Amino acid sequence: MTYEDITYVVSDRVATITINRPQVLNAFRMKTIEELTQAFDAADADTDVRVVILTGAGEKAFSTGGDVEMENGFDGDAGRHVGRLLIRLAEAIRGTGKPVIAKVRGWCVGGGNELNLLCDMSAATTTAKFAHTDARLGNSPIWYATQLLPLHMSDKRAREVVMLGKTYSAEDAERMGWINEVVDEDKLDATVQEWCDRLLASSPQSLRLSKVSMNLMSDQMLHSVRQGFETLAYIHETEEFHEGTAAYLEKRPPRF
Repeated sequence: MTYEDITYVVSDRVATITINRPQVLNAFRMKTIEELTQAFDAADADTDVRVVILTGAGEKAFSTGGDVEMENGFDGDAGRHVGRLLIRLAEAIRGTGKPVIAKVRGWCVGGGNELNLLCDMSAATTTAKFAHTDARLGNSPIWYATQLLPLHMSDKRAREVVMLGKTYSAEDAERMGWINEVVDEDKLDATVQEWCDRLLASSPQSLRLSKVSMNLMSDQMLHSVRQGFETLAYIHETEEFHEGTAAYLEKRPPRF
């Protein structure tokens, strides 16, 4: 299959899915979401694939989340449609029994961080940055950030991340339990390859059963995600949302 927004490569039983929109810091639009879902489905269906890597093209960003220019034009129905697409993508990532590794360089922000959270393990370079700036955009990170962050770190820390909108270093993220390991830039590929080698030497059925079992509690949070997207369908038509996104695009502080 030919993709426009991503690349999909299989080598030595590992599928690497790369968001290939470096010109917009690997922000995703509807086509990106659809292609990511197709790629994860392809990896899941390929019996030769045993591990999946998700990453972003270039050095500047893993992903900065949803394309703000796209979201600024949403009405309620468009928001609901994107919500359904994102739920389908999350299921494709979490639903495959194959381990999924996030390989993070640069910015990992908003929906980009939610992609990171949906993966089973995460490795990042020392220059990676993590944040949720939704509070300054009149938005809310209900696509698994509000659900999964409290499971990765303490509840208080998760509220800090979402409500204060601060930027965190990769070292901070590792200390907080947000990611598994932070390494120098020149060691990231080798670190992820080492993880792949260990996973490839393990029992596929054991990894599948373990992943399904560990996902049990967070799988029950799907209701919260669905409810959140229905709420966002209304938020996307509010003055605060449009002021937040307009301020971001105009590079000025929002006036809430």
